[in-house]
Amino acid sequence: MKLKIGTKSPIISFTLVALVISLIVNFSYMLLMVVNQSSEIRGSKSAGRHNNSPVVVVDGTLSLSVDGYGYIIESKSGDSVYVDRRSVRRLELVSGDVLKIEARNQDRYEDAHPIMSRLLERNGQPFDYGSLYNSSDQWQVVLYQIFFYMVVSLLLLLIMTFRRTGDKPIWTSLFARAVVAVVVTSVAYLLSPITFYHTGETKLVCQVDHMLDFVVMLKCLFMLAVVLLYSQIYVLIYQRQQILLENEQLQNENLTTRYNMLVSQINPHFFFNSLNSLSMLVRERDSERALEYIDQLSYTFRYITQNGNNSELVTLRDEMSFAEAYCYMFHIRYADKIFFDIAVDEEYYDYLLPALSLQPLIGNAVKHNAITAKNPLRVSIHTENGCLVVSNPIRPLLEPQVGTGTGLQNLSSRYELMLGKKIVIESNGNEFIVRLPLKRA
Repeated sequence: MKLKIGTKSPIISFTLVALVISLIVNFSYMLLMVVNQSSEIRGSKSAGRHNNSPVVVVDGTLSLSVDGYGYIIESKSGDSVYVDRRSVRRLELVSGDVLKIEARNQDRYEDAHPIMSRLLERNGQPFDYGSLYNSSDQWQVVLYQIFFYMVVSLLLLLIMTFRRTGDKPIWTSLFARAVVAVVVTSVAYLLSPITFYHTGETKLVCQVDHMLDFVVMLKCLFMLAVVLLYSQIYVLIYQRQQILLENEQLQNENLTTRYNMLVSQINPHFFFNSLNSLSMLVRERDSERALEYIDQLSYTFRYITQNGNNSELVTLRDEMSFAEAYCYMFHIRYADKIFFDIAVDEEYYDYLLPALSLQPLIGNAVKHNAITAKNPLRVSIHTENGCLVVSNPIRPLLEPQVGTGTGLQNLSSRYELMLGKKIVIESNGNEFIVRLPLKRA
């Protein structure tokens, strides 16, 4: 079975959309990286904007509490400087480190300990903040995350827009696709990379002790929401294009059908047969049947011209009225050599079908079968299980007429475009049967 995404596989456009989604999702990560680096480089300047107290340089030994924060005991005066948990964790400080720092008083609390604003030396060695951020490694992590979320976004887009050719409408399995997308997003969350800024280490969510990371969760949820929204917009645009394409095809089919119908009726052979049948009735001075023949011929032409370019459905009642007039002309032409057995249930009279569906079936039955007085042709038109069934015995001609096959082909195409259903054609060697599905009004 052939599978496709829309009319053409828009892998390139989906890849670009997935890349944009990935960049948006990872923008917060890149921004956080830049902010962290900039804040460390401009640490003292930033502190000066928020704190007007003078900067003092302090030497001392670090002591950490069980809660994670620390105090630096100044070696000369014995005073202490507070170190917050974030700085301890980010700088990887341990108890016993001999530090040289810049410290400021806390404006909000007069009696509070001074707080470390910048680390100058650790254990006698100048401290380089740049060592915390290996730019080469960081950009590798950034590119990896962009690629990871792009691949996941592309996979979600393909899942949400996937459809089978010629099968059910694209909306049919929307809920099932959404469920699959949620499952894929959940798996992607567990496989999402997390970078620890104080160590530069990158791990997957499923590899850390606490697998609940709100930042990564927000990234995945945002990615899923954007994919669902974009996919539905894509579906709506695709359906609109399909409707326009089907309308154009329907117009072409109707024009072709109208042309074929008119050509099959308004041609010298048809006129000859019609006039010959009419002249026969006149010679027999059967004025009543001659007038009836003229009325039926007029009705046939009028129905064809009115519905040859009709893109809407007609009732079975109207179609059967045309069929009876059309069959009447063949009955006059072939006298007692052809019979039409019509048995249509009244409950189906208001059902709908494409106009001029019966004309090619009746015409083919007459054209491709031998009709003689000894072996008259009987064409059956009846309703069965919501279908209009047309059948006739197969009576091969001595000199078979080669048909183009456009009549049945056009009828089948019109049925698929106007009803979304297919006609059923059966031939067992003895009988030719065509089943036309009817639509409830």
